[in-house]
Amino acid sequence: MNRPEAKMRTAAVSLHGHRISYREAGDPRLPVLLLVHGITSSSATWEPVIPGLAEHAHVIAPDLLGHGESDKPATDYSLGALASLLRDLLLRLGHDRASVVGHSLGGGVAMQFAYQYYEHCDRMVLVSSGGLGREVSLALRAATLPGAELVLPVIAHRRVRDAGLAVSRLLERLPIRLQPSMVEAARGYASLADLPARSAFVHTLRSVVGPGGQRVSATDRLYLAQGRPTLIVWGAGDTLIPVAHARAAHAALAGSTLDVFEKSGHFPHQDEPARFVRTVVDFLQTTQTSPLDRAALRALLTAGQAEDERPSR
Repeated sequence: MNRPEAKMRTAAVSLHGHRISYREAGDPRLPVLLLVHGITSSSATWEPVIPGLAEHAHVIAPDLLGHGESDKPATDYSLGALASLLRDLLLRLGHDRASVVGHSLGGGVAMQFAYQYYEHCDRMVLVSSGGLGREVSLALRAATLPGAELVLPVIAHRRVRDAGLAVSRLLERLPIRLQPSMVEAARGYASLADLPARSAFVHTLRSVVGPGGQRVSATDRLYLAQGRPTLIVWGAGDTLIPVAHARAAHAALAGSTLDVFEKSGHFPHQDEPARFVRTVVDFLQTTQTSPLDRAALRALLTAGQAEDERPSR
C-alpha cells in the first residue's frame, strides 16, 4: 500500500467553546497514536519524534487546555477533566480508539484516560510519568505553596526570561551543549511569563501535587491495566520524578515492558529521540491492541475485591 508522506500539520478545533490546538501527521488510515505532553509543555515537545512515529501510525498531539496554543480559561484542570478532553477530541476528529503516550503530567492523564474510557484505549506508553509515587522535585512542590502566584510573576517575568535567553545564546557560542531536557524545561519555564498560562499552571499543578509531593496516585488501580499492552520509558537521569517509580510500576503491572534510557533526563523523547522512536514503534508492532470491554473490567474489579477481602495472616 502506498502511504502519503508523513508531513506534520497544525490545526485547531473548538470543544465546549474552547480552542484546542493540535499537531497531526501520518496516514489517517493507520491506527491512532495520541501523544500527551506534560505540564508547562505543549505538543511541540514531540517534534523530534513525530516524523519517525508517523511512518507507522496516525499521530495526533494536542496542546492540552491551558497549554501551548490552546485556550487557557479559568476552568477544571484535573486529570479527569483533561482525560475527558482527550476522549472528546478523538471523537471530534473521527476516531474511536488510540494508543496513548503520556509524558510526565501527560502520563497521569493517559492513565486516567485508560481508566475512564477503557474502551477507547488500545495501548499505553508512560514516559517519565506522574502519578506513580509520592516523590517529585522540590521545585514543583514549592510551586504549590500558598503565595506561589505572587512569586511566579517575578521569577517568570519577561525581563528575567529574556536575560536567561541571552545567557543561553552566549553558551551557544561556547563549546558547551545543554542537554535537550534542560532546553525543554527552560522553554516551559519561559511560558509562565504569560498570566493565563501561569494561572493554568498553578491550577493544574495543585490538582496533582501538594507541598508533600504527588497527591494523585494510580498505583492502587494498576491491576486494571492487566492485559492492555503497557510500555514504561524513563530517563535514568530524571531529577523531577525518580526512576524508582518506573521500576515499581513495572513490577506491579504484569506483562508491562520497561526501558530506561541511560543518557536521558526527564524528557527521553528529547534526549534520545531516535531510540524513543525505535522503542515505541517496536512496541506497537509486537503487541496486539487490547481495549477492555465491560465484562473484562468487571472480572478485574471482582478479582481485585476478592484479593482485598482475603483474611490477613
